[in-house]
Order: sequence, then C-alpha cells, then structure tokens
Amino acid sequence: MYAALWRALPGPALLRAALLVVLLGAVVVACFEWLFPLVASWLPYDETTVGSDTGAALPGPSALPGPVVLPGPSALPSLRPLEDLA
Repeated sequence: MYAALWRALPGPALLRAALLVVLLGAVVVACFEWLFPLVASWLPYDETTVGSDTGAALPGPSALPGPVVLPGPSALPSLRPLEDLA
C-alpha cells in the first residue's frame, strides 16, 4: 500500500516525502476534528471503576512491610583512583 502511494505521488523523492508529511498531517487533523468526536459518543467514558467503593477495607499497619534499611558506605565497593586505570 505504501509503495502504491509512493508511486502515485508526483515529483522527485524530496517532493514526494514533503507531500507525504502534508498528507499525514491532514489525516491527523481530520481524525481530531471529525472522526474522534464522532466516535466519542460510543465510548464508555462514564463507566469507570477507579475511585468507586468496593467494600474492601485497606490493610492495616501490621500488613505493611517494615522499614527499608540501606547499606552503609562500608558495604559499597571501593572505587579505584583514575591514575590506576591508565
């Protein structure tokens, strides 16, 4: 399909590429101006489940993990000075 479109466009390759960019922009504008608003009436935007009350309780503090302990500087590998790399 893309090869047929490329062959149908007039002019040298640079002009064809510019025409393809313009055509792609026109398709994007047409979708946002006419197609997406038309289809939006059929999409279930109002049927969300986020934030609705499911009746389940949140876990208490005993179910949460303990504090995170990070290793100290002695656990990190030591870095060699730059002059050792030469």
